[in-house]
Amino acid sequence: MSASERVELFDIRSSYLELREEIDAAIAAVVDSHQFIGGPEVRRLEGALAEYCGTRHAIGLSSGTDALLLALWALEVGAGDEVITTPFTFMATAGVIPRLGATAVFVDIDPASFNLDPAAVEAAIGPRTKAIIAVHLFGACSAMDRLGTIAERHGLPLIEDAAQAIGATHGGRRAGSLARAGCFSLFPTKNLGAFGDGGFATTDDDELYQRLVLLRSHGSRDKQTFERLGGNFRLDAIQAAVVAVKLRRLEGWNERRAAIATHYREAFAERGLAGRGLVAPAATAERHVYHLFVCRVPRRDEVVAGLEARGIGARAYYTVPLHRQPALRGLSRVSGRLPNVERAAAENLVLPMHPFLRDDDVERVADALRETLDALEIR
Repeated sequence: MSASERVELFDIRSSYLELREEIDAAIAAVVDSHQFIGGPEVRRLEGALAEYCGTRHAIGLSSGTDALLLALWALEVGAGDEVITTPFTFMATAGVIPRLGATAVFVDIDPASFNLDPAAVEAAIGPRTKAIIAVHLFGACSAMDRLGTIAERHGLPLIEDAAQAIGATHGGRRAGSLARAGCFSLFPTKNLGAFGDGGFATTDDDELYQRLVLLRSHGSRDKQTFERLGGNFRLDAIQAAVVAVKLRRLEGWNERRAAIATHYREAFAERGLAGRGLVAPAATAERHVYHLFVCRVPRRDEVVAGLEARGIGARAYYTVPLHRQPALRGLSRVSGRLPNVERAAAENLVLPMHPFLRDDDVERVADALRETLDALEIR
């Protein structure tokens, strides 16, 4: 089977081809300006991102990982503190916590959404708890109303890891505006992606914003006086220029993702796949932006292999949850049991999802999935 016949998991090439002239012109303008770090391109993008997310401030940063690190740093998380979060996510979420000397505390997730279980979060809060990081996994917001109430009741800052959820909503508000700070990735495969690493943070807190500004540039406002220790966490102007062009298309792309998700569910129903162990993500009242389309299925690894053999890009995410990662041994702990995390790690199946997926591609994926379940005798 040729590469052109495959249905790929991601497609970052098509977004460039659609916007080639605009992106090339934006990059050329930065090259002509010779302002490669910071400057007007970054400031314009920050204003546009703040407006899009519905926050007072947005600050361009070097990656989504660094956005999380700086948010915790600015909130003075440090040695002896604990930060509660999920182990069913990418390493970046928890990996930044011990870098500041704190301990990551892992709790279980909701089995339907894959996001934090608020009851498990509250049960884990103790005298050393300094913050909570809620991950909006796969493009759907966590239960931010319940988590916000819990955080407020215990006097804790709540941080959104919205790396996969730009444009998602909860209670009519967009991701990034639902907590003390929002942290976003601009990695190329994200719904809004740069041409390399990049990220940003959002906040309505003026004081927190000023701390983030300082930390981004070695703790200095003028490159002469250094008010506190910081680092080099700046967003490149070329990346800002690329993202600014793509931001104008983001709403349309997210709408197309939602339409594809609906088509998947309809195609699965037509083929009777739901009765054969396949669980597709349910439609939600709030806006899910489907960074990934993630199902559950028995014998997941065999199903992935079967789909790949039929030319369908498929994979599993977070098969080794963070509480079992060697790098976090001794730097994290588990609160309670994690049955939903373990099941999600064993059963999650990620199918192709990007705004350039054609309707006939969705049908091909559904057909290949039915053939694979038939071949494996999964009834």
